[in-house]
Order: sequence, then structure tokens, then C-alpha cells
Amino acid sequence: MSAHDNPTPYAGPLLEVSGLSVDFAVDGFWVPAAKDLNYTVDRGESLAIVGESGSGKSASSMAMLGLLPKTARVRGSVKLNGEEILNLDPERLRHVRGGEIAVIFQEPMTALNPVFTIGFQIIETLRTHYGWSPSKAKERALELLDLVDLPDPIKAFNSYPHQLSGGQRQRAMIAQSLSCDPKLLIADEPTTALDVTVQAEILDLMRDLRHRLDSAVLIITHDMGVVADIAEDIVVMRKGVIVERGTVQGVFDHPQHPYTQQLLAAVPRIGVGGDEVIDTTAALDGDTSALRLAEVAAREDAERRSKLGDPVLSFENVAIEYPKRGRVPAFRAVDDATLHIYRGEVTGLVGESGSGKSTIGRAAIGLIPIAEGTANVVGYDISNANRHLLHKVHRDVGIVFQDPSSSLNPRLPIWQSIGEPLLLAEGLKGRALERRVGELLDAVELPRDYRSRYPHELSGGQKQRIGIARALALEPKLLIADEPTSALDVSVQATVLELLRGLQRDLGFACLFISHDLAVVDTLSDRLIVMNHGKIVEQGATGQILRNPTDPYTQRLIAAVPVPDPQEQKRRREARAALLASQES
Repeated sequence: MSAHDNPTPYAGPLLEVSGLSVDFAVDGFWVPAAKDLNYTVDRGESLAIVGESGSGKSASSMAMLGLLPKTARVRGSVKLNGEEILNLDPERLRHVRGGEIAVIFQEPMTALNPVFTIGFQIIETLRTHYGWSPSKAKERALELLDLVDLPDPIKAFNSYPHQLSGGQRQRAMIAQSLSCDPKLLIADEPTTALDVTVQAEILDLMRDLRHRLDSAVLIITHDMGVVADIAEDIVVMRKGVIVERGTVQGVFDHPQHPYTQQLLAAVPRIGVGGDEVIDTTAALDGDTSALRLAEVAAREDAERRSKLGDPVLSFENVAIEYPKRGRVPAFRAVDDATLHIYRGEVTGLVGESGSGKSTIGRAAIGLIPIAEGTANVVGYDISNANRHLLHKVHRDVGIVFQDPSSSLNPRLPIWQSIGEPLLLAEGLKGRALERRVGELLDAVELPRDYRSRYPHELSGGQKQRIGIARALALEPKLLIADEPTSALDVSVQATVLELLRGLQRDLGFACLFISHDLAVVDTLSDRLIVMNHGKIVEQGATGQILRNPTDPYTQRLIAAVPVPDPQEQKRRREARAALLASQES
């Protein structure tokens, strides 16, 4: 008799992982991805598995459900409610998948079937596992969509995945995952692709559902703020091995392993960008000292900028439209935007996806035309720019893209990617080009012998350094960094941010740093610009905005940023709930 046939409740842990090892066959050799993992998860408990990309956290979790390719070898034991689930027969495994263990994947757009509606996909799950009638399955599907707080469950039920926002898609996938009341929910980077405010909502939802359904949660992430927000226990992995485990509070307060210490130290924290720690909830609570300090920051910023001469980037009442294409009408992505960035300063541009941040960055280099207003970039009016004028502008503007892998030509060695702007703009060749490429590699702290490597031979952080070197090749007056660290692990992100900060300080270029991560922007920027629905809702000195956010959206944005401290995060969560309640009333 198997454990699932036994009516007596199992008294042990819900999930027991013992000696779990995962290897992949590569060129005739077994390459280990996870080695001898041991941990348990109790009912109603939330365990976080953290580590960088390649640490084995996702591979080991997917091995439990037989979701790895045939080139994988899995050894050890995984018990759910006392029943061994590794190497189950196919029929029983189908029942365990979805019925007893459900998975929330990182990217809902790829996890959901694009040719079926959300409702159809949930109904299909219910009918497969329970054999219900279509009408009963539909009724339950609508209940689930309401349970995950979708604003219009009927509309979501009839929508295709591409018709929902990222946060709504993630909620729909959570609804599908919960459809069979699973005992264990595996959440694999469930908030990485989401904006900070949507992330906070999804974490609130997962916490509420865990308590309501008494399900255990295994959350896989590299975001220590998320861990502090939702987990009670933590397992830290590096290179396939567990290097530390314990309660979240214990590990965060007294990390023992050097890697855990490095991981926690690398987490960007909102409010610690300068010499002092800023309590970002103090102003929301009506703290008058925070307001006075905000006034001081604004005054100092105004005095500093009065000595900087003409701005390097200047927008006056700018509107930006995506032109009409076929039956798709023209869309105004940015309206009435006024901003100024001066030499030697870093301005952070923050807001949710779709707020118009990247549109402003693209318009600044002439990739999107200006519909209204005046745009002046590095001394040129590009409001009605032609190709010849934009060629001059591009000589003094560098750009670093979000995904370093897709922004580098895979067929060119590194030295050619870096040297291409120098060859085209300045005609450098031979020894002169080789010498300049070497200097740029030195500047981004990469060995010169990397010059002959190809992009696929580099890590994500190394590729992003190459992207920065290429952007700085022509010594630009303005650097536009569009989400340059969002695709990187937290420790790699920290080194890239430190590199950017040092280069900006040494070379003195103006920088527009676009991000949806307020903590990352805070570590770099002198000033903040906050965008919402295509409009600039607030801008000013970083210390001024963090201490005294005046726009309701900025207040919600700051309140939603998780911090890597369980006690502080609990306080921030309560402050955020009070803020949302006051704004709704």
C-alpha cells in the first residue's frame, strides 16, 4: 500500500529531500548540478532556496517532478507525505503534478499556452484531475480567479495570456496552480519579471493563500528582499551544494558562510545610497525631521546644479508617440515630459513597465521621433532630426542595454564588438585600435586576453561589462543605461553597479539610469524622476524624493520595495497596508 492510499495522516514533514543529486550528460561526462541535498518542509511552512544562477536550485526542484530533460540523471530520495515520488510510474506522477505539487514558473507568458484562453487552461486542469463537467469546472475556475484578486474574473477567464498584464498573468498562473488544492507549491523566481508594486501584491497573495489553504511553499529566488518578506526558513546553495541553512531571521542576523555574507552584502537597499541611512517610511508616518532633511537635500541639489552650465539632455514639454501601423492606431507613450540632466550627474528614471521610461531613453537617441515639445541632446535639437544630425548625436551618446546576450553579435569576438564604434566613427585601425580596446577592457576590469573570446564564452556579468566598454568607447557626454542589471544575479549586479559608479566618477559623463528597481537606482543616482502612465509625476534630489515623496504613486512605489531584513520588512509591509488603505479611503 502506498502512502496516498493510507487514510492515517502522515506525522512526518510534508516534503523530505535526502541525498538528492542531479547530473547532466555533457560530451560524454556527467556534470553535477546539485550534490547530496538534504532538507525538509513542513505543512504551512515557507522555505526559500537561494543562490546565483547555476547554483542548482531550479534543477534540483524540477527533478522532484521529473521535469528535467533525458540527459539528466537524478539520484537520492524525495518523499511527499511519506511517499517516494522520484521515479514514480507515469500515471501516478501525473496525479502528483498539479494534484499534490504545483509549480509557479518565472515567466507566465511562456508557461501559459498562448492559443487558449485562461479559462480553458484552468478548466482543462480541473477536468484532467477530477473529471468534472465543463459547467462545474467553469464555476470553480471563476472562484479561483476571484481568489487571486483579479479585478474582473470573467474578463480574465475569457482572455488570452497576451491580453493580460504581467501581474495579471502571474495571478492567472497561480490560480491554475491552486486549482487542485496542492499540498506543496514550488514558486520558481515568481516575481523576477514583475515591477516592485506588482511583486508586493503577488507576495501578499501567496502569503495569504498559504495561510488560508495550509499549503507549504518552496520558493526559489536570488532576491533576498523576497526571502525576508515571505519565508521562515532558508537554504543557501552555491555550485550545487548547500552551504548554509537555518531560519531566515537567524541567517540574516548572523550569516556564517562567507558566500551568504557576500550575498547579503551585495543586496542593494533603498535609503542607503549616501553616507547615512534614510528611513523611507518615516516621512510616510509624518516624521517632521525627515521632511526637514528632504528640504535640505532639495536646496543642496539646486545649488549644485546652478554651477553646472547647460544640460547635456533637455526635454521641454515633450510628447512621444508610436506611429500608426496598419489598423493599430498611433499610441502616445509619453506626454508633457520636462527633464534636465547635467554633466557629471546620474539621474535615475523609475516606474512600472509601460510607464514610458524606456521610451524616453529611445527618444533621447533618436530611435523614436518627438511628437511635441523640444528635445535637446548633447547640444543638438533633435525635435525634427534627420539621419545626418542623429549621426552626430550618436557620436556623443552611449547606450547600455538590458540583455547583454542579445545586444552583442554572437559571431564577433569581443575586441571587434568593442572596437566597431572606434573603427566607424574615428577610423582607428591596427595597433591604435588594439591599444584602445585594451584600455577599455582595463576600465571595465576584464583581462586583456578576453579580447579574442566570443560572447557565449562569457558570463552574464562579463557580457554586461563588454556592453559598458562598447558604450564608453567614444567617450560619450551622455550614457543611457536601460535596465542594465535586471538580468544579473545580485552579487554580479553589485559589481557592475560599483563599476558604473567608478567610471562615471572618473569620466564625468551624464547618465540616465532607467530601472524599475528603486533600490538599484538609489545606489547610483543624484536625482530621481518617477514616471507613471506616460507622465512624470515627481522629480528631484534622491534624498528629497525618498524622504518626502509627495505623489501617491511614488509613496506606493517606495513602500513596496522589499528589504533584506525580516523585522524591517514586516514593519514596511504594515506601513504599506496602512498607506494603501488611506489612499483608497
